[in-house]
Amino acid sequence: MTKLENCKDSAPDQFYGCCLAKLREGNESPDLFARSWSGKMSPLVWRVPIFVWAVSIITWSVVCFWGPREMFLLYMTHWGLVMIFLESLFGILVCIKKHRGHFKDRSQGLPWYVRAYWVLYNITVPLAFLISLFYWAVLRGTVANINYAPDPILDVMLHGVNSVLMLIELVMSRQPSRLLHVMQPLYFSGVYLLFTLAHFFAEGHDPWGNAFIYPVIDWSKPIETLIVLTLTALFFALMHILTVGISTVRDYTLQRLSRNKSGVYNDGFEP
Repeated sequence: MTKLENCKDSAPDQFYGCCLAKLREGNESPDLFARSWSGKMSPLVWRVPIFVWAVSIITWSVVCFWGPREMFLLYMTHWGLVMIFLESLFGILVCIKKHRGHFKDRSQGLPWYVRAYWVLYNITVPLAFLISLFYWAVLRGTVANINYAPDPILDVMLHGVNSVLMLIELVMSRQPSRLLHVMQPLYFSGVYLLFTLAHFFAEGHDPWGNAFIYPVIDWSKPIETLIVLTLTALFFALMHILTVGISTVRDYTLQRLSRNKSGVYNDGFEP
């Protein structure tokens, strides 16, 4: 059977798996998620600092938040910050499990905490890229009279350093990124969409008394809001494709530099 015929036969299962946001597992071993790109250092070298950064910036953000504390999680930026915290926490847990020899029995597939880390990774990396893009290209460029950045250093931490750290995680790690996992970040964005909609119908307000969270997502203007959300979802998908592309280049480069040319690089674009 040719490769094209294999693709045709597997297409329905791949389609349903993508729609259900299922992890597309291949022959990955659990220790792949606790290895660095070069294999010469532990991912703890960067995951622990990222975790410490996330805890520090969450604390800093809460202390310096410009409104009531209960409004802190209104913003996607802060959702992204919490996701970095969770992603790095589970990444550290995976490394600790490997060092303690918990991956010796591979007959049961990937443990739950490895799968949880993989899902968090699939969401958090493109989400960080999207937050930086959305903030600097849309909010900072078009929204007037609302200061989302009372502290300029914290502003850069939340909307710039976040992407740099997730890029480090992406480039230095060894786990795969797959195109068919695109629905995982999109469903996450759907949850935030429903949250903004519920906030609107509950007559919620932002810290300045506006009946929206972001001016460009104002449900009193449904047509304009749906256009913005559609474009945002498209860019989110593009950020996922970018993530898959970087993973593929990373692993292809490793394969080319390795003495063992038979290794398989990231198959993110394979069906």
